[in-house]
Amino acid sequence: MIKKIGISIVSIIVLLLLIMVVRTLTFKGQNVSDLPALPSPVAINVESALHRLKQAVQLKTITINRGDPINAERAQPWLNFHSLLEREYPKAHSTLRREKVAKYSLLYTWQGSDTTLDPLMLMAHQDVVPVNLATLDDWNHPPFSGNIENGYIYGRGTQDDKASIIAILEAIEALIARNYQPNRTIHLLFGHDEEVAGTGAEAIVALLASRNVQPAMVVDEGYFVINDMAGFDGPVGLIGVAEKGYVTLDIVSESIGGHSSLPPKNSANIQLAKALLAIEKEQMQSHLNSEQVQNFFKAVSPEMSFLNRFFLSNTWLTSGLLNASFSNTPSLNAMIRTTTAPTMLTGSVKENVMPQRAKATVNFRIHPQDNSKLVFEHIERVVSQFEGVSVHYRDKGIFREPSPISPSNNKAFRILSALAEKTGEGARPVPALVLAGTDATFAHAISENVYRFTPVTYSMTDIAGIHGTNERLSVENFLSMIEGFSQLIQMADEM
Repeated sequence: MIKKIGISIVSIIVLLLLIMVVRTLTFKGQNVSDLPALPSPVAINVESALHRLKQAVQLKTITINRGDPINAERAQPWLNFHSLLEREYPKAHSTLRREKVAKYSLLYTWQGSDTTLDPLMLMAHQDVVPVNLATLDDWNHPPFSGNIENGYIYGRGTQDDKASIIAILEAIEALIARNYQPNRTIHLLFGHDEEVAGTGAEAIVALLASRNVQPAMVVDEGYFVINDMAGFDGPVGLIGVAEKGYVTLDIVSESIGGHSSLPPKNSANIQLAKALLAIEKEQMQSHLNSEQVQNFFKAVSPEMSFLNRFFLSNTWLTSGLLNASFSNTPSLNAMIRTTTAPTMLTGSVKENVMPQRAKATVNFRIHPQDNSKLVFEHIERVVSQFEGVSVHYRDKGIFREPSPISPSNNKAFRILSALAEKTGEGARPVPALVLAGTDATFAHAISENVYRFTPVTYSMTDIAGIHGTNERLSVENFLSMIEGFSQLIQMADEM
C-alpha cells in the first residue's frame, strides 16, 4: 500500500515537471523572422544635420512648473526654436501646414493623397529639464553647448527629446526632396511642456478630437533598444504599449508639540515614521500574472536562460518566489506593481522643538491594472492604523490615471517590431510598460494604437544621462533616428 502511494506521488511529480517543461518550451511571443521588410532610408548630409541639432540644443527651453513658459521673457527660447525649425527646414514648412496651439506647442499636418485613411501621428517635445548647478563641473561639455567629441553630441535634449524633433524633420525634408508623397496623412505633435505634464500636447489632442481625427498609429518617445539589459543574452527592443499613472499624496502626522527636553511618547515624527515603514512593508499587490506582464516575458523569453523561462512560464506555482525576488530589484518591482515612493519630509522648525505637525510626501506610479481609487483605498487602510496620522489629497499638481494598453498583435506593432529589430541589429521586439510619463498618454483619447519607441540603441550607461549628468547622443544613434523615422513614415501605408 505504501509502495503504491509512493509510486503515485512520484508519478504526479513527474507529470507536473513534464507539464512545466512543456510550458517552458512553448513560452514565447511573436516570431521575429516573420516581420515586414523595411523600405530604404533617406540619405542626408550628416554634418548639416548635426549642426541643426547643435543649434537646437543651445536653446534653453527649460520647463520648471506646469504651465511654463508664463511670460514673454521665459517664452523666447521656444520662439527661437520655432524660428530655427522654419529656417532650417524650408521644404517641410512649405509643404506641411503648421499650427501653434497653447501658444508654444506645434502641430504639423502633411496631407496624404488618400483622405479615407486614418493618419499616422509622430510625437516629440521641445522642452528639457533643468540642470543641477552643483553638477556643472561633472559635465564633459556645458549642458547647452551641443559640443561634439569622440562621436557624441552633448547637451540637454540630445536624448530627451529635441533630437527626435530634429530627426523627424530631417527625414521629412529628405523625403520631400525626393518627391515622396504619403498616401496616409502624417501629423507631427511637438509639445512644449512635456516635462511638466504636457498642457500643450493635451490641447493639441483636444483640437484633433474636435476635428474627429483618429490616428491609425501614434508613436512617441519612451523606450528604445537596450543592448545590455540585465538578465538577457541579447539586445532587447522595448516598445512601450502603456505607461503608468501618477499621483502624489501627503501623509500628515499631528501630535502635541513642546520642548525636546520633555519628549512625548509617539510624537508626530515617530507616528509618521511608523506609518512610512508600514507603507513600505505593505506594498500594493503584484500583477505578475497579468496579460501585459506575461506578454513582456513571453517576448523576451528567447533571450533568457532555460531556468528563468522555467520559473516565468509556471507562475501558477512559482509566483511567490518570483514576487519576492522581483521586489528586491527596483526595475522589476516597478514593472509588476504600483510603486510607493516617499520623497519629501518636513517636521520641526528647530532642533529643540517637538513638531506639532510632520508631513511626508509620497509619490505613486500607478500600474495599468490599478487606478487611483485603489491607491487611495490602500493608503487610507495602511495609515488608519496609526493615531494622529491622516492622508491629505492635493487639489493641484500632476495627476494621471494609468494609460490603456495598446495591442501588440496588430500591423502597427509589427511595423515597430521590424524597426526595433533593425535598429538593434537583431534586437528582440518586446511590448513593455513605460514606468515614467510621456505626452503619449493624451493620445489614447483619439487612438487605440499608441506606442512609445525611438529608433536608437542605448547601453544602461547611456540611459543614465537622461535627466542626468552628461546627457549625450552618439552620432550613430542620431543617424539611426533619422533613418528609422523615414522608414516608419514610408511604412505607414502598410497599416
